[in-house]
This record gives sequence, C-alpha cells and structure tokens, in this order.
Amino acid sequence: MSTAAVAPPRGVFSREHLFVTLGMCALIGIAAFEQLAVTTVMPTVARQLHGEALYSLAFAAPLATSVVGMVVAGNWADRSGPRVVVISSMITFGCGLLIVAGSPTMEVLLIGRLVQGFGSGAMIVGLYVMVARLYPPELHPSVFAGFAAAWVIPGLVGPVIAGSVTQAFGWHWVFLGALAACVPAVAMIAPSLGRVAGPATAAGEERVPWSAGRILWSLAAAAAVVALNLLSEVPAWATVPVIVLAVALLAVALRPLLPRRALLAGAGVPTLVLLRGLVSAAFTGGDVYIPYLLSSLYGFGPAASGVTLTAGAVSWAFASWVQGRLGPRPGQLRGIRIGVSLVVIGIAAALATPLWHLTPGVIIVAWAVAGFGMGFMYPRFSVLTLRWSGDDEKGFNSSALTISESSGGAVVLAVTGAAFGVLGGAGSPAAFVACFGVAGVFALVALGVSGRAVPRALRATA
Repeated sequence: MSTAAVAPPRGVFSREHLFVTLGMCALIGIAAFEQLAVTTVMPTVARQLHGEALYSLAFAAPLATSVVGMVVAGNWADRSGPRVVVISSMITFGCGLLIVAGSPTMEVLLIGRLVQGFGSGAMIVGLYVMVARLYPPELHPSVFAGFAAAWVIPGLVGPVIAGSVTQAFGWHWVFLGALAACVPAVAMIAPSLGRVAGPATAAGEERVPWSAGRILWSLAAAAAVVALNLLSEVPAWATVPVIVLAVALLAVALRPLLPRRALLAGAGVPTLVLLRGLVSAAFTGGDVYIPYLLSSLYGFGPAASGVTLTAGAVSWAFASWVQGRLGPRPGQLRGIRIGVSLVVIGIAAALATPLWHLTPGVIIVAWAVAGFGMGFMYPRFSVLTLRWSGDDEKGFNSSALTISESSGGAVVLAVTGAAFGVLGGAGSPAAFVACFGVAGVFALVALGVSGRAVPRALRATA
C-alpha cells in the first residue's frame, strides 16, 4: 500500500511567506523606531521651532488619533478586508512623516503627528488582520513573536541612531530616513495584498455595517485628550472648566470602548485593562521627559540622552525573556505586583535625580529598573485577558487593552505638560520633579488596584 507524501510544515520564512513576514516586521520596526526617535530628538525640535509649550502635545497627539485609527481600521477591515486598510494606513502614515520632516513651525509638526498617529494605529490593526488571513493558525505565535522582536530591536539602536543623525545632519533627516525605509517594506508586502481575501458573506447577506457610535466616541476621546494638552494655551480663568469638561468627556467616551467597570477597577478583565493604561501612563510620563532633563540640565547631546531609553528598552526585553522562562512562577498576581513595584522604584529614583541634583547615572539605572518591571508584567495583561474572555469578547477586550494604553499615555502627558509649563519649563529642576511626581502617582494608583487584577475565584486558573 502506498503512502501519500507528507508536505513539510510551512514556516513564517518559507518561500510563500518570506517577503510578507519581513515586510510586516519591518513596518512594525519602523513605527517603533519612529516612536523612540521622536522621544530622543524632540528636545532639539522644541528648541529650534520655539515650541516648548507644545512639547507634551507632540507626544499626546498621535496617541489620541491612534485610538481613532484603530477603531476605524477594525470596522473597515471587517467590512472590506485588510487590503484597503493596509494600503490607506501606510499612505497616511507616510504623509504624516513627510509633514513632520518638512515642518517649519511646531504647529505644522503637530498636524503631521496627528496624521501619523492615525495612520500608525490603523496600520497595526490592518497588519494583524493580514496575519489572520495569510497565515495558518499554527504560525500565528511565530508571526507575533516577530512583531515583538520588531518592537524591541529599535530600542537597542534607535535612540543612538536618531541622536547621531540629528547631530550630524539635523532632526528633519530622522523622519525622512524613516519614510525612505518604508519603501522597501511596502514593496515586500505588496504582492501578498492581492492574496488577502475580503470578508466572506453568504448570498444576500449584507456586509458588516459601519459602527458610527464607536467611531464618534473615539473621536470624542481624541478631542478630550487634545483639549487637555492645550491647557497652556487657554486663559487662566478657563483652565479649571476646560479640565473638568475634558476629563468628563474622556470618561464618557471611553466607557463604550472599554469593558464594563474598567474605569472603576472591576475585578478581573476590567482591572487588567485599567492597569494597562495606568502603568503605560506611569512609564510614558517619565520616558518622555528623561531625554529633555539630560539635555537641559546635564548638557547631554541627542545621542547621549538616548542611552537612557536604550537601557530601558534592553531591560524591558530581558525581563520579557525572563518572564517567559519562569512560566507560571511566581504567580500572575505576584508577577504584576513585582512589575508595578519596580516601576514605582524606578520613577522615585528618577524624581530624586533633579530634586537633589544627583549624578545622571542614577536616572539611567533607575529607568533600567522601571523597564524591567514593565517587561516582567506587560505580557501578563494580554495572557490573562485572553484567558478570561469569551470567544465573542476576545477582539473587543484585546482592542480595549491598546485603547487603554494609548489613552493613559495621552492623559499623563496632558497633566505633565501643564505642570511643566507652570513650573518654569526646561530650565527648572522643579518642572522635571513635578513630571516624575505625576508619573509616580499613576504608578502608585496601579499598585493600589493591582490586587483586583486576579480575583480570588480565578487565582487557580491564573
């Protein structure tokens, strides 16, 4: 009796998938590099464009519009498939980079950042849907592992490269370089776009409708974030009313985008989603201002000030590897608490550096500690959220994690930006102390609610 030949298992780097795998990982890596590059070069950009008052908004703006991009792209991909989403989002992301690179003023740069953020958020959703359509399920973990590596690798070299290019040629070339790198990445995935099928619909069945409500709520959330980050531009008498209205609008807008009771730290998945936003806010609040501190108060150049970001990224990656090797140890709840505690310690040391004029080595080590804490707990949020979500909730709860992360980062940047301007800006150590203090408050709140992430009834399954 003859036996049929068994085809060898296909891998993510097989002939069928090689170029699309490399292209998608390259696009993720470019997005990660651009994010780190902005953090490294923005102190120089703000000084040259006389836009110190809008420093925090340059980071918060793309976070706000990325939420809109994610919601629109998810809905669009369900209606028409990922092909049109990926193409449109890459064009939008590229246009944003081009506007930023050619910005003559800080206001034009902010427009570019808004466009870029929308494109980046939509592009990530489109690429995730492409993975689902192009690869068999058994290859999905390998693809997402590649995406994770693509986020980590720019952290090792991105800040130094961005700083060196800024010193040698000017900050404009950092963004033009990222735009040029997109061209071969797009060329690698272009052939596979023709193989991406649209959503399957039965005869007579209508396509998925537009979710106008979710899109409008995401726009409202973005508007609230931008309003919070423009506090320095409103008259003093209007500051409190703007804060109250913006915070209320943000809370109302986020409710339909997050699980029920997420903003009230409901036990289990709601708290996991909330924690993702809180720890992201804490880490972002420090990460954005450390290069500014080193350049303004310690005289570091753009390349040298990026060393701290590299230390945090390397430590984050190492902690993720350690967490993976430990498996279920030391327990999911304890792992989350250890991670949050390390972030608190790192932020406290960062705060002490300008407060007592400590050597800059302290803040570099402190951010490595905070990065280790983030890497040790971050994967646990996704693992537990997927484990405790029903089949009809996995997509919504997964997107809620990302929306919470972006919203948390945008809110902390609004608060720190207002404090930074009121207390004297880049030349004042007190301004940096206040920014790290705000980040520390978010970290302490995260530590306080962390016990509700794994309720007693579910600890056996954690």
